Amino acid sequence: MIRLIAYDAQVQHYDIRVAGPEDLDGARTVMLDTVYRDFGTGYVPRWHGDIIDLRGAYVAPERHVLLVAVDERDGAVVATGALDSRGPAHPPNPRWLAERYPSGETAQLRRVYVHAEHRRRGLARRLVAALLDFAAADGGYRSVYLHTDPGVPGAEDFWRSQGVAVCDERETTGERVVHFEVPVPVAATPSPVR
Repeated sequence: MIRLIAYDAQVQHYDIRVAGPEDLDGARTVMLDTVYRDFGTGYVPRWHGDIIDLRGAYVAPERHVLLVAVDERDGAVVATGALDSRGPAHPPNPRWLAERYPSGETAQLRRVYVHAEHRRRGLARRLVAALLDFAAADGGYRSVYLHTDPGVPGAEDFWRSQGVAVCDERETTGERVVHFEVPVPVAATPSPVR
């Protein structure tokens, strides 16, 4: 199991940490709120099944992680970010994309969501930094991939500030999906003791 002390970080009045059993219901609430309010799709099992089984999707597997941001004032989970070792599937994604980002070698960023009342405070940026640290520490990921819905206010601009768009499906298939690659940071190596 990979453990990173970088997860225990303070951002203003928020504690960013690896989700424990006590955080899963709150994380699920943030995620479901997002798919209903921001995406407008509601819960779609083939797209959102991981939200129901957060433990099986992100907590139990060794190379996966679920992070949460907890508001210290009331103890509520207000933001989430997850990473898993599954590349984009074909279908529904283009075949070349699935081949470029194969499962096992690709860290996929998922469910980076911040509750509306807590946005614009650096939570998403801090969650992504911790997820990238996790990917780097793993040592087996050669790329970091994600997709986003550019119809969600601020989502496309945020991800363009983090990585490079590799496929904009609005231009190719007419779908409202943009795929990104984010650089894998170099894992810090301890200095030799002399």
